[in-house]
Amino acid sequence: MRIFVKNFGCSANLSDGEVLAGCLARAGFQIVDSPELAEVLIYNTCAVKQPTEDRVIHMLKRVPKGKKLVVVGCLPRINFERLKRETRFDAVAGPALGERIVEIVRRVMDGEQVCVLDSTTGDMPHLLLPKQRVNPVVGIVPISYGCFGSCAYCCVAFARGSLRSYDIEEVVERVKIDLQEGVREIWFTAQDTACYGRDKGVTLFDLLDAVSRIERKFYVRVGMMTPNFALEILDDLVEVFQRKRIFKFLHLPVQSGDNDVLKLMERRYTVEDYKQIIERFREKIPDITIATDIICGFPGETPQAFENSLELIKETKPDIVNVSKFFPRPGTKASEMQELFVSPSEVKLRSKMMSELAMEMSLMNNRRWIGWRGEILVDEKGKAGSGVGRNFAYKPIVLENYASYPFGKFVTVEIVAATPTFLKGKPINSA
Repeated sequence: MRIFVKNFGCSANLSDGEVLAGCLARAGFQIVDSPELAEVLIYNTCAVKQPTEDRVIHMLKRVPKGKKLVVVGCLPRINFERLKRETRFDAVAGPALGERIVEIVRRVMDGEQVCVLDSTTGDMPHLLLPKQRVNPVVGIVPISYGCFGSCAYCCVAFARGSLRSYDIEEVVERVKIDLQEGVREIWFTAQDTACYGRDKGVTLFDLLDAVSRIERKFYVRVGMMTPNFALEILDDLVEVFQRKRIFKFLHLPVQSGDNDVLKLMERRYTVEDYKQIIERFREKIPDITIATDIICGFPGETPQAFENSLELIKETKPDIVNVSKFFPRPGTKASEMQELFVSPSEVKLRSKMMSELAMEMSLMNNRRWIGWRGEILVDEKGKAGSGVGRNFAYKPIVLENYASYPFGKFVTVEIVAATPTFLKGKPINSA
């Protein structure tokens, strides 16, 4: 039986999809890379934003009637009514199924209609389950599921539930297995990595401390942290981020540069908290890459509030700004704030202005790297036959002629040019 698995959304969802494919392959199914070759299609969905949900629904509608369709992931829990109303499927289930996917597929092949939308607070899949990696040099490791947040705009909590963290020992074992299988780059992923372990009496520092002591050559990219939880362990985070195994990359979503809007969002920190974290990291790690997220047009965002967000970006000069237009998501508090909604045309305008500023900041920061020499890890295939590597600050560096630099190769380069989204490198020698 041939099965095609397609993943949408965040790195946590991508990891879930790798486990689905790994468990199915272990059970004897053949995983194929094209839907035309498969009898069963598994769509591992995302619905964090309205445009993403619309794109997923559009793709589901185009699935040929002769194919068995299994819809899993966050969308079934976030907007099951729309899924049921607009699409046809043979099975539907939530995210992080692990080896339960095998039973679901077998029931579908027996002609059964399957619906597995159980509680979001149940057990997590075992972290040592088999995987079929999308990228052979990158090991995506979920360190927890769920979070402590109650952000007014977020629907992901409906799908992922409250915080459940893996034990440090289990994460370390997963990392060691990945390294033995050729992985050189580990992504720690979660809804909020900063609140890792708070259900177990440990912290993200404890986990990073343990992993950084593994005696292999590799790097760890730490996923998104909400500022309030990062602030509580700030001294420890700054210390552990200085270790050689941790990418100097901090993803700290501020979402708005206005404290009144942050209160409406039910984000439990201030603009001043955010700036304090940035300042402390840059004090000890001047070349750290800072990524943040901004939502444009959240209900109640006045012109002055938006101007405050622009000023925050100008002041803190992040390397990456992920700009999102506000879209109300079903079941969220923000969706009930209609009287505070910003007009769609104004949301579009603000998003354009913020995106232009973000590109300006990114180009300015990237130009400072011209002339830098050092080692990078080739971890991605680029466009037009190029390869892409990452340096210690997780900066993407494009090399011409990908065939000369396969996945997992360490190359010493000099940065010769910069764009807003990547650097261009010239190899000096390789190891």
